[in-house]
Amino acid sequence: MKDAFGTPQSLLVLGGTSEIGLAVARRMIARRVRTVWLAGRPSPELESAADALRTLGAQVHTVPFDALDPGAHEEVLGKVFAEGDIDVVLLAFGVLGDQANDEGDPPAAVRVAQTNYTGAVSAGLISAVALQNQGHGSLVVLSSIAGERARRTNFIYGSSKAGLDAFAQGLGDALHGTGAHVMVVRPGFVRTRMTAGLPDAPLATTPEAVATAVELGLRRRSETVWVPGVLRVVMAALRHTPRGLFRRLPL
Repeated sequence: MKDAFGTPQSLLVLGGTSEIGLAVARRMIARRVRTVWLAGRPSPELESAADALRTLGAQVHTVPFDALDPGAHEEVLGKVFAEGDIDVVLLAFGVLGDQANDEGDPPAAVRVAQTNYTGAVSAGLISAVALQNQGHGSLVVLSSIAGERARRTNFIYGSSKAGLDAFAQGLGDALHGTGAHVMVVRPGFVRTRMTAGLPDAPLATTPEAVATAVELGLRRRSETVWVPGVLRVVMAALRHTPRGLFRRLPL
């Protein structure tokens, strides 16, 4: 439950080794979160992430979770929620894929879609029901500006994020008035392991900057957060750029 000041005290990170997810966890621990669940594939990296958060003063648990195994999601997440109310669920898992390779490897492209969209639909719906049953709590969904408009260079990843973004918006509308809340976060290019080796895009940002925006958005009970904020204006323009011109832009 939230403390007397209305500040979240518990956090579930779906995608427990995500650099953005862990940056959010660190930020929220500094803001009074005391219990953190890291859900991810069992690995030394997951345990190391949990240990690092424990040094900050939080009680941290790990739980096995695989986005590609939706049949197990209800049991896994049910056990977490059975331990007590969760104030914030952060849906932070996802894969970038390799566009050049995946265009010629349909199973690889499907894996991107299943991870980023199908797995998120499963985990998102299960979490939403649990939050609604509690009567409070926020589901934070890490989307991407890549989902705003398909680009030649990453339309497989972008299309999966477009689906996720639309799903999260609709889920937020479905939960309106229940006490539960959905916040969609649309970062631009974030410097992480996933983007290592890629040239920085304009307005590139960091996991820590995304975490700051998430924490502020939760305090404001925002429904959509852009990181950095100026991307809201940039994407509004690109969304309405004629397709012929859009194809020629160096995006």
